[in-house]
Amino acid sequence: MPNLRDVKQRIKSTKNTEQMTKAMKLVSASKLRKAQEAIQTVRPYGHKMREVMNHLVARCNKDLHPLLDNRTGNRVLLVVITADRGLCGGFNTNIVKMAQELIEENKDSDISLFIAGKKGLDFFQNRPYPIEDKYLGWTKDFAYLKAVEIGEMLAQLFVDDKTDRIYMVYNEFKSIIQQEVIREQLLPIVPEESGEDMMDYIFEPDEETILEDLLKRYMTTQIYRAFLESSASEHGARMTAMDAASRNAKEMIGKLTLFYNRTRQAYITKELIEIVNGAEALKG
Repeated sequence: MPNLRDVKQRIKSTKNTEQMTKAMKLVSASKLRKAQEAIQTVRPYGHKMREVMNHLVARCNKDLHPLLDNRTGNRVLLVVITADRGLCGGFNTNIVKMAQELIEENKDSDISLFIAGKKGLDFFQNRPYPIEDKYLGWTKDFAYLKAVEIGEMLAQLFVDDKTDRIYMVYNEFKSIIQQEVIREQLLPIVPEESGEDMMDYIFEPDEETILEDLLKRYMTTQIYRAFLESSASEHGARMTAMDAASRNAKEMIGKLTLFYNRTRQAYITKELIEIVNGAEALKG
């Protein structure tokens, strides 16, 4: 028969785990509300900025700015945005999987990486792909000025002809239980095809100055939005994972308690039988 002390210890350990997962769920729920408010503020601006740039790039002179240079080279830089911690379901795994698929699609290209998040770095640092830069600890508090810094760094790599294409891979927040992995070309800016008639623009003060300003804003906005999307997605994924873990722990506690009670009853029954048999033997 199993040792009751071991079963009791397992019940206690599972209860401690349940308390921890409940606490982590509450913390993620609190952070998720703040992250949702941030992304709901930035997302419309980011989408409108992309729409404006699509119209503008389709009409302007591509030779006016190096970020519009659609090269034919095979150097690809992937910006992979993961979390610094685990315990958030398939959040990090799905990002890494999408990045690997993108690498496979560009297997004949010269691949390099910009990694945001410790989980992504842990996976790729032992792979045969050079890491241009890394950014750890971003999930604590990602500031707009950091997006400006990252945007300037990526733009400089492209302008200096060190890469020909830049992609971002991140999780887009849909709901608490749903996050969608997005792969998005950041540079060069290629306008999406549209059946609509393109508007003609009058540039003031001039086309080159407008492009210089808007392209910087576009880069910063898209990077900032991607990181905020990832932040909200991480908290939603962790909240869902911890809720499932709490339910599983509760179910396990119930099964272990039932097993403990049945085993304890079996011990008591066995002892009673031994007492009765001993009494009968003394009478005989």
